[in-house]
Amino acid sequence: QLSGHKWVNSDIEAETGGGIVPFKYRKSNYVNAVQWANGLETALLIKDPWKIFMTTDHPNGGPFTAYPKVLAWLFSKKARDATQKKTNNKAKKRTILASIDRELSLYEIAIMTRAGPAKALNLKNKGHLGVGADADVAIFNINPEKIDIAKKYKTARRAFAHAAYTIKAGEIIVKDGEVLQHVEGKTYWSDIKLKNPLKVDDAFRQKFKDYYSVELENYPIDVTYIKHPSPVTVEAEV
Repeated sequence: QLSGHKWVNSDIEAETGGGIVPFKYRKSNYVNAVQWANGLETALLIKDPWKIFMTTDHPNGGPFTAYPKVLAWLFSKKARDATQKKTNNKAKKRTILASIDRELSLYEIAIMTRAGPAKALNLKNKGHLGVGADADVAIFNINPEKIDIAKKYKTARRAFAHAAYTIKAGEIIVKDGEVLQHVEGKTYWSDIKLKNPLKVDDAFRQKFKDYYSVELENYPIDVTYIKHPSPVTVEAEV
């Protein structure tokens, strides 16, 4: 109702769904400006970077291609102020973003975008450069020892928008925007271990057939279809 436009949404078996929302966020919109400021306020006011993850709700909120902009707002007050000058005046009075001087370090951003999420998901080979890591590395052409990214945020933003090298499992797959090769990545999936496993008998199969639109034989994805399976064991009860 905020935009006045029509939207389309569909749900399938309450398991998945898709939708089209013809919505464009605008700096001049009061609600949109408050949403933008609130997200940054949350990230900047939480002192421990291990307790917050930076992500985008794609496609409803924003695409991952907007990461460089979000990063700039986090490590540069100058970048935030430049954007907020163009936002709704009423929204400015409803937020405290302008009074926050904190500028995140690249170490804090690395935790929020990489190390923190990996730790929360118990992915021991991700989020670090130590022994045993999967060697998934993005290298950006910027030296923070020679440039103050908080002041030169536009230069830093451009650098973060185009990785000089993208390395997957130790293999260089992209260099200066050119794709050099394709590398099959891992597929993480939850390997649920039940103390009392469900019994798939004739009665269960009949209920599945009566109340579901997918055949039981077609429902599971066999591990043989996955080139590099990486199960995450989860102990559970029903």
